Amino acid sequence: MKLGVPRETWPGETRVALIPSSIAPLRKAGLEILVEENAGAAAGFTDAAFRDAGAEIAPRASVFSSADILLQVRAVPADLSLLRRGQAVIGFADPLGSPEAIADIARTGASAFSMELMPRITRAQSMDALSSMATIAGYKGVLLAADHLPRMFPMLMTAAGTLTAARVFVVGAGVAGLQAIATSRRLGARVEAYDVRPAVKEQVQSLGGRFVEMSLETADAEDKGGYAKAQDESFYRRQREMMLRVVAGNDVVITTALIPGRKAPTLVTREMVEAMAPGSVVVDLAAERGGNCELTQPDRLVVHNGVSIIGPSNPPALVPNHASQMYAKNITTFLNHLLGKDGAKKDALDLDVSDEITRDTLLTRGGEVVHARVRDLLTNVGAQNR
Repeated sequence: MKLGVPRETWPGETRVALIPSSIAPLRKAGLEILVEENAGAAAGFTDAAFRDAGAEIAPRASVFSSADILLQVRAVPADLSLLRRGQAVIGFADPLGSPEAIADIARTGASAFSMELMPRITRAQSMDALSSMATIAGYKGVLLAADHLPRMFPMLMTAAGTLTAARVFVVGAGVAGLQAIATSRRLGARVEAYDVRPAVKEQVQSLGGRFVEMSLETADAEDKGGYAKAQDESFYRRQREMMLRVVAGNDVVITTALIPGRKAPTLVTREMVEAMAPGSVVVDLAAERGGNCELTQPDRLVVHNGVSIIGPSNPPALVPNHASQMYAKNITTFLNHLLGKDGAKKDALDLDVSDEITRDTLLTRGGEVVHARVRDLLTNVGAQNR
């Protein structure tokens, strides 16, 4: 089979789905690899490096027309006119947020797989691209805060006097939040963190952060996959009331709260921002989904009452080299799972839909949307449009 790696066309997307060091193992497995011209340039990977690793460099149309399997960072929006029946597409597809786009892919006859829907089980840990990208986001979010804060993070004792450590408050202690805590601590900041899931308290403390306790009912705050569940508006209102004092007492607030397929909950209000000292910084890592801060504008620096609000819509794309390296490992591990033993020597993917990893990530097949949750969302969209 032939494997194609197109150049990403999403605005501001600098990652690439494969890197040169990924090529040799795939060729050894029997795959031919075609990479679009300049596909890795924005991430620091040249066409020459791909060619030296054994890939063929080709124009975009040739990559799509020749490849049996396409590996992408963003599979949606897709080049629908270039897809064909029997072809497979693997990448981030936003199936819960954009189900209509998945239906469009289904009509081409291509099989689509979503990296977002990777089940959180032990066998799939090395395929978990969401966690990889969240690690990058948490790290970069702290650096953005440090760059805009008009003071340094560490406590320093100098001949000119003692400089007190910056105070950082991380909202959400998932993968991105934990990485933000660890990075802030390495830079010398005093760190507090809050999460609706009380089970993460020990993880926060193990990284040197102080877990903020709030008197809220959180028994139903986590789904079976380990993700935070959406709560009703009365919960978020009580949470905001309790957070006001904590936010006001910190120099930096980093928010990471995302609900798969849903608009990000508003956790930091205008009132909270106005309670912060001038020069403080809010970094909203949920900006792509509308933001956790009421004042966030994706990819724009907003200054309100002297407080800077930064909302990068695609933080991993700000660190494209390592983000591509991590994503390439995730997606090639998943590809090898789909291929199975000697799979690369066959004419097409022979899918075992009884396997949880394959079943949970498969979106379209044979001209139909086959993922139950996406089908349900499409049904609801259709009902609303009637």
